[in-house]
Amino acid sequence: MEQTDAIAAFSALAQPSRLDAFRLLVKAGPEGMAAGEIAEALGARQNTMSANLSVLHAAGLVESRREGRSIRYFAAMGRVGALVDFLIEDCCGGRPDLCRSLGDCA
Repeated sequence: MEQTDAIAAFSALAQPSRLDAFRLLVKAGPEGMAAGEIAEALGARQNTMSANLSVLHAAGLVESRREGRSIRYFAAMGRVGALVDFLIEDCCGGRPDLCRSLGDCA
């Protein structure tokens, strides 16, 4: 991942409603959620949530699929993994194998 891509991802997540929507999609897993379901779950207006989802989509953090008249969104977990890899790329002097696993940090 390039630095500009990481900055775009962090910028997209640097807004409370977008971060909440993204975390909700991560929790939803591979089934994802329809845009209206996301808006309802977060108590947001649908047009506002649509705009927020567009920002997350442009940053590559979510993927979408049209289902009839609605759009279903999914967290782009491959992109999330690339973002984490970018963050720890130089961990432990460029030897991330020496660092504790991310699971141990929780």
